[in-house]
Amino acid sequence: MFAVTILGNNSAVPAFDRHPTSQVVTYDGNNFLVDCGEGTQIQLIKYKIRRSKISHIFISHLHGDHYFGLIGLLNTLGLLGHQQELHVYGPNPLKDIIELQLKVAYTHLSFALHLHTISGPCTLVETDKITIKCFPVNHRVECYGFSFEEKKPPRKLLPEKAIEHKIPAVFYERLKTGEDYMTKDGATIENEWVTEPAEKGKSYAFCADTKYDEAILQHIAGFDMIYHETTYLDNLRERAIERFHSTSKQAAEIAKRAGVKKLLIGHFSSKYDTLDEFEKEAREVFPDTALALEGVAFTI
Repeated sequence: MFAVTILGNNSAVPAFDRHPTSQVVTYDGNNFLVDCGEGTQIQLIKYKIRRSKISHIFISHLHGDHYFGLIGLLNTLGLLGHQQELHVYGPNPLKDIIELQLKVAYTHLSFALHLHTISGPCTLVETDKITIKCFPVNHRVECYGFSFEEKKPPRKLLPEKAIEHKIPAVFYERLKTGEDYMTKDGATIENEWVTEPAEKGKSYAFCADTKYDEAILQHIAGFDMIYHETTYLDNLRERAIERFHSTSKQAAEIAKRAGVKKLLIGHFSSKYDTLDEFEKEAREVFPDTALALEGVAFTI
């Protein structure tokens, strides 16, 4: 399963039972935690997200509503005897902050903690199934978005065609990689005769806190789903610009220009007690928009 579960969707101040930014990307049995605002570990418990399955944590920037819950979560994992190694990625000086917090508390973790510093766009994680990258966004401090791209699966074997061409079953896996088959008499059975292309791998991008900036389009073009902040409704566009945030319609415009399939919006200002207007405004520009409501899992 490839899905995103929203843990927190509010901006700087918790309000109206909305929490600071945090979400979990689930893929191939692993949980990737994106941002860790205050209260994240409570939300993990509430929505029954298995903490033991968290293998990587990505912190977009060092505003408190995006990482103040991190040290608490690490401490809890240690107290629970967590064993799986954990990788944490974030901009400077997150590594120094976490190491200092652990040092002054004389904390000895039960698991291997790897703290990685992000200093520019790059590939953070690559397995045989998924690639996770970071890309810079336009905020008041150094800030990064994260993209999750499923690698294109092997070609799809057409068994009836393979049998028709008398290809032995032991060669089927090689057919899936695109290899042609050579018969005993030297004839070539072209791969495209017995296979067909697999569907493109799924993709998701978390665009973090950012003002409207088309520079991110190159990193999210054609994605299946993106999350983009929309701190304000569009009548406060000037305030959004001043504070390096985006409005509902600006987020929708990014999604439209990027040619993505679905848009999630969040990071709502605590000045708003209801959210329906955000969805309404965004859908005027990009119809396939959904509110990133806490507790909701969106399948990619």
